Amino acid sequence: MPLSATLIGVLTVEAEDYLGWLSNERGRAARTVESYRADLDAFSAWLSERGRGLLEAGSGDIAAYLAHLRDDLDRAPSTVARAAVSLRGLYRFLVAEDLAASDPAGDLDVPRTPAGLPRALRYDQVAELLASPVGGDPLARRDRAMLEVLYGMGLRASELVALSLGDVDLDERLMRVWGKGGKERVVPVGRHAANAVGEWLSGAGRGALEPAAWRSRDDAAALFLNARGRRITRQGVWLIVRRHGDRVGLGADQLTTHVLRHSCATHLLDGGADIRSVQELLGHASITSTQRYTAVSQERLTEVYRQAHPRARY
Repeated sequence: MPLSATLIGVLTVEAEDYLGWLSNERGRAARTVESYRADLDAFSAWLSERGRGLLEAGSGDIAAYLAHLRDDLDRAPSTVARAAVSLRGLYRFLVAEDLAASDPAGDLDVPRTPAGLPRALRYDQVAELLASPVGGDPLARRDRAMLEVLYGMGLRASELVALSLGDVDLDERLMRVWGKGGKERVVPVGRHAANAVGEWLSGAGRGALEPAAWRSRDDAAALFLNARGRRITRQGVWLIVRRHGDRVGLGADQLTTHVLRHSCATHLLDGGADIRSVQELLGHASITSTQRYTAVSQERLTEVYRQAHPRARY
């Protein structure tokens, strides 16, 4: 099934990732995110009537859709402008995450919006989430390992699904990760993540999901498998994170795979890690991206100071 057809409700998992990113990394208000969702829902439905999906749209489709809003539906200029902002933001995100090769909305002239701060979970929330997969069955072992790796190593969902058996060295507690643009980095694996991955790689974990005959070499090499013995997809990861988030009371407005990555970075900085090391760990090409997390840590420091210091409260 093509990515453009992997639906979560109405929208694709890629579009849901974008909306989660808007809320949790860019700090957009819930009402703003819902407006973006409505815009993407409407565009997706319009494309579907023409036999195309969001990942198959071209610049001509976007121009025709905006003209349809303006000329056929007589929408207000502000409504058309907001739709353009929503589409421009979506495709810019898809290109940045290596989910689309080109940006069909790149030529749209839309206003830039200010960046917000990434949102991170508290450590007690993370601990509760990581404890959600219980039991010794294969899927529980896999989910524990995936959540530990996402948070413990700060991986993107795309990096997680790309992991192969040959990328893992549990003896040295290291993993080779393939980031954006095929850039390779070696990331240390924490004790909890290493233990969880080791349990998953046992015969009672991954071995129990291995098919009698592999469908492809790529599936046979994959670190994480789905219940059918195939390499897990980003959609699968998204659903697993959401399922365990729902179990512990973290809704979609609080938890995405991006949020686990942000939480990893924020907690490292809170714990005294230097910014260059966090940059290397996360695979940021520019330290500017990493510096945004220092603002989050500063916010937390200020909050703790105001709550704890007697001369700050009175």
